[in-house]
Amino acid sequence: MGHSRQDKAASHDRIVRIAAGRVREAGADALGVAELMQEAGLTHGGFYRHFGSRDALVAEALEEALAQSRATVADAREAGAGYAEIVADYLSPAHRDAPAAGCAVAALASEAGRLQDRPREAFTRHIEASAETFLALLRAKNPAATRRDALLAVSALAGAVALARAVSDPALSDEILQGVRERLVALAGSGP
Repeated sequence: MGHSRQDKAASHDRIVRIAAGRVREAGADALGVAELMQEAGLTHGGFYRHFGSRDALVAEALEEALAQSRATVADAREAGAGYAEIVADYLSPAHRDAPAAGCAVAALASEAGRLQDRPREAFTRHIEASAETFLALLRAKNPAATRRDALLAVSALAGAVALARAVSDPALSDEILQGVRERLVALAGSGP
């Protein structure tokens, strides 16, 4: 690959990574092309050298955000974390307080249904993969765990973080995280 192609690929990747954080933090509708390109150190006019449309950028940004979420769980598993540790990390104040670096599902579930086909399909694939991951994690502790249990865990994780971010009362926010964490850990049969 020539130097200019390498530069273009690196610029494209930088734009998508920045957009992935912005989409998680403020939503797809708030993704402004001019500001994004400026943050990436590029001109607004250069946007169409990388993307056919804003929708194409949103699709790639969501796919990147979801890939980053999968990588976080995969890295934790590789480091030896089990179900309870992953649940505790996910339902932590640190995760709640960092939406731009956090889980794309917790940040975007409410708006994913309004996105175009490609982003919705990516979201669907991610939920399927997450269900399989959490089923394996649950079964390591509770061999009788079912796909429904895994879907409950995935739903409760994302929902708890979304609600904990939405409420104005810090004590209630912490209570949501702690309560859901305790119930999900109990689902695996390993107690609160």
